[in-house]
Amino acid sequence: MYKIDIHTHIIPETFPNWTKKFGYGEFIHLEHRECDACMMKGDKLFRVVERNCFSVEDRLRDMESCGVEIQVISTIPVLFNYWAKPEHGYETSRFFNDHIAETVAGEPRRFIGLGTVPMQDTELSIREMERCMKELKLAGIEIGTNINGENLSEPKFFPFFKAAEALNCPIFIHPWNMMGESEMTKYLLPWLVGMPAETSRAICSLIFSGVFEKLPKLRIAFAHGGGSFPFTLGRIEQGFKARPDLTAVDNPVNPRNYLGKFWVDSLVHDIKSLCFLIDVMGEDFVCLGSDYPFPLGEEVPGRLIEESGMDLPVREKLFFRNALKWLKGADNQENI
Repeated sequence: MYKIDIHTHIIPETFPNWTKKFGYGEFIHLEHRECDACMMKGDKLFRVVERNCFSVEDRLRDMESCGVEIQVISTIPVLFNYWAKPEHGYETSRFFNDHIAETVAGEPRRFIGLGTVPMQDTELSIREMERCMKELKLAGIEIGTNINGENLSEPKFFPFFKAAEALNCPIFIHPWNMMGESEMTKYLLPWLVGMPAETSRAICSLIFSGVFEKLPKLRIAFAHGGGSFPFTLGRIEQGFKARPDLTAVDNPVNPRNYLGKFWVDSLVHDIKSLCFLIDVMGEDFVCLGSDYPFPLGEEVPGRLIEESGMDLPVREKLFFRNALKWLKGADNQENI
């Protein structure tokens, strides 16, 4: 069955050592050492990645073996560089966006690109989003769940979301810089516990602040099955009902009413969780997402969907139809 994977990451094979160029910080750069490609954070090893993280040939081979027709490619969140000076975040964003645009141009039938923007400066983020959509012809933008610890509900970010709606620009929100990370470094807890909480943080921030209410045409998808949000929605709703004095201060609408107003990917790793996710979010708002090429992703994209026993029309929605609605809108899918 035709598959569009909305959650995959890519980096250039080479890129500048911005730590040396700018003279501060721990910007990521890539060093190729014999058989390994080492992501360096400043002068420290951050992660060893395989060739499929940057090699189009390896990526296409993996797609063929897994039956994925199209990958929606975006940068790795550690490369957002929100902590950098705005002009430097702008420069690095442009570099990664040019690379993604070139990758898409080389294989336009296999890749759809999402750009990254310097969210630490709203004006620059809007400028780069406009370039991504109008000049580079990317399909949308990827942003983080928080911006240097600030929630997406902060009024300073509203013009960005308003501009995204005006540009018909879909947004993919991915956890990064997890809250409490420094207190739970052992056992991979930032990724196992922090990431799901981060995604729920972002969803709740956009709901309670009224961003979804004020911008009804905004199309947002969240990574990792919406994190802990679908599984704690009852508690979130109870908080809204029991303490409206604390929760409904910016938006009087029940959080449950926003089901069907945004999308999530299918990356939950468990059939029962997937079935629950579809039941809560709705079969029209879950898209195939694998987190390729990383080990916490789904090794064979869509296998969980295939093994879940759901009928063909629902599988078609999860495999590609819902992705098209998120990327292009319900009435504008013909030119994907």
